[in-house]
Amino acid sequence: MKALILFSSRDGQTREIASYIANEIKAQQTCDVLNILHARSVDWAQYDRVLIGASIRYGKFHPAVAKFIKTHLQTLQQRPNGFFCVNLTARKPEKRSPQTNAYTRKFLQQSPWAPECCAVFAGALRYPRYRWFDRVMIQLIMRMTGGETDKTKEVEYTDWQQVARFAREFVRLPAKSL
Repeated sequence: MKALILFSSRDGQTREIASYIANEIKAQQTCDVLNILHARSVDWAQYDRVLIGASIRYGKFHPAVAKFIKTHLQTLQQRPNGFFCVNLTARKPEKRSPQTNAYTRKFLQQSPWAPECCAVFAGALRYPRYRWFDRVMIQLIMRMTGGETDKTKEVEYTDWQQVARFAREFVRLPAKSL
């Protein structure tokens, strides 16, 4: 059997984190990594565990994440499962847990799904890659929160050791009888 890692990524960092997790667990379990926007018909019989990762943009997850969870809630609950959130607020260590990260806390309170393991990772700031509007808005947000505002910079805040620890936690979740 395999693990399924689904992701929703705006600028690619969540995709990179999902791929990193897949690489970390490949010694214990094979897995597929899929963009949640392209996961309309999942062959669930192939998978014995599932992980969903989603990024935040302007305080919100992509609507496809909630829709996927609602549509597949029972199937998610039948397998060991987990969730990770990627956002720039988590660049601050005190905002890097499900309990201290406002976006993740709100998501968990509002979602019908209660993932068995959960993590929050800092994302990446890629000013040169953003469209004009996004660059200006993100600069404004970063200025208000004391972050990097130099539009020529790319800064990766992701703590890859934290990601590796979470990958090990996910792959160690006890199996469920399907």
